[in-house]
Amino acid sequence: MLLIRCPYCEQDRPELEFRNMGEAHIARPTFSEAITDEQWEGFLYTRANPKGLIAERWRHIHGCARFFNAVRHTVTDKFVMTYKQGELKPDLKALADKLAAAAPVNKEARP
Repeated sequence: MLLIRCPYCEQDRPELEFRNMGEAHIARPTFSEAITDEQWEGFLYTRANPKGLIAERWRHIHGCARFFNAVRHTVTDKFVMTYKQGELKPDLKALADKLAAAAPVNKEARP
């Protein structure tokens, strides 16, 4: 079972207490007559699906019930960090580089 840290409760809690609410930091387009159907469709349905780190919005539904953001690795499902709603999105590229530099090197890897 995954443990997820709620930045408001400041506790690691089981994943069953949380719900993923999708990609974080998505700007809603301004409503006007100028917005096209394609732009509206893109806002509603098009999301990044990277192999690696992604910023997601989560909710601690069986705890404080608050929304927060998390950086999660989509391959390993490991949570790298969580942060409160309204805080700036971390630089995912720099964070990925930092994690790669800290990863142990497999010296027995085959050429």
